[in-house]
Amino acid sequence: MQYGFVIDHDNCIGCHACTVACKSENDVPVGNFRTSVKYVEEGAFPAIKRHFLVQRCNHCTDAPCVTICPVNALEKREDGIVDIDRDACIGCRACMQACPYDAIYLNEDMGAVEKCHFCAHRVEQNLEPACAVVCPTNAIIAGDFHDPESKVSLLVRGNPTKVRRPEQGTSPNVHYKGAADITLQPGRASRPDTYLFSQRPPAKPEPWPSQLPTVKDARVVLDVGHKVEWGWPVALYLLTKSIAAGVAVLAPFATALGISGWRSSIFPELTALVFTLITLVLLVEDLARPSRFYRLLTRPNWNSWLVKGGVILGAFTALTSIILLLRVAGAHGVADILRWPNAILALFVAGYTAFLFAQCKGRDLWESRLLLPHLLVQAILCGSAVLLVVSPVEATVLTWILLGSIVAHACFCLLERHGHHATANAQQAAAFLGTVRLWDIPALWAGYIVLALGAVSAISGIPFSCAIAVLIGLYCYEHAYVRAGQLPPLS
Repeated sequence: MQYGFVIDHDNCIGCHACTVACKSENDVPVGNFRTSVKYVEEGAFPAIKRHFLVQRCNHCTDAPCVTICPVNALEKREDGIVDIDRDACIGCRACMQACPYDAIYLNEDMGAVEKCHFCAHRVEQNLEPACAVVCPTNAIIAGDFHDPESKVSLLVRGNPTKVRRPEQGTSPNVHYKGAADITLQPGRASRPDTYLFSQRPPAKPEPWPSQLPTVKDARVVLDVGHKVEWGWPVALYLLTKSIAAGVAVLAPFATALGISGWRSSIFPELTALVFTLITLVLLVEDLARPSRFYRLLTRPNWNSWLVKGGVILGAFTALTSIILLLRVAGAHGVADILRWPNAILALFVAGYTAFLFAQCKGRDLWESRLLLPHLLVQAILCGSAVLLVVSPVEATVLTWILLGSIVAHACFCLLERHGHHATANAQQAAAFLGTVRLWDIPALWAGYIVLALGAVSAISGIPFSCAIAVLIGLYCYEHAYVRAGQLPPLS
């Protein structure tokens, strides 16, 4: 059984009755929508045509929001409806990043996510969803796609229909009959500052990249706004995690790198432990319900890389702590041996985010195959920059590792910005990399410049300035990368 919708845009008149009925039936907060109607106009006066597109959860056959949710707050029911247990939600908003359709919103009063649930409470009483009942032109048809004789199955079989963003492979169960192509391709129509009835929501003020041409005389004149949900805490988390992982990866080679004394025996693990704890604090504090983080342990979804990443961070923290305790106890030989498995674990700490971001089906830039090797390079870059501070001036090997990491990082940045991207969403996000600003300057260029200063400081034998410059430069890039991935429209 698979419930879904056919939206007949040959009949839709854009009246918003479905939106109003949905908000009334489900007590949807002001400013949020479980179903909405987008208006796109084509042409120049007086030959203008207005197209509508009714948007809501697609109740995907392969729902990425269900896969990524770390606490099993989303489920794919036996009838095919994707439903949410709001009491279980911890407010991590990973499902919002995983949804390719911007169908999920955060109820800020509750600290939990919500979306269209096909009016499951009505369906269980053999009633149709409220939007289908109220539509004055019968443009919204609900039914079971697994029943070949259902009205939705007959409509799809007998008419050309389309789905939104089929390249994501989610098998959406909202089919559109008669919808204009321009409405189904986010970013193809321009988005002016002023909509039909209001100003465009200001959550994403970055200008549309000039290198991405839009269709002439096509513009979105009404749409729902969507916030950038993951901000500076996620960018900083990527940095602190890289520091922790990087020093642990290089720790077994400390003596060979010219580091001695307590700087060799205790400093790497102590630094790794401190920055791992900072990473964990950032992850917890970024939750809409931080007091419920323990649910990652009590009801984990083992398909989610948020859970797997938490286990990796926990194991890394435990082993790093054991090594420190062995140092205190004088068992330096055992501690040296344990540095090797800890270095391997640190590689997982550095790289697991690539698998987490790959589950974010709404953010194509983050699904890049370049991300895993780039994260590993960033870890070595951070680790070498921090260790250089406690190294002798003549530690030329560590300096060369740092300089090589800077060059490799710059190459990955250029590939992400200017390389080939298979989807329109990824192309848009890559272009936005150049428009994101930090401290009112382009974040990507700020990162390049500060990293270059770090390289000069390393060559000049000024390790502290080098470390500061490297970490600031890398944060500039992380800020641009995290934000740019969330800027392209999904609706």
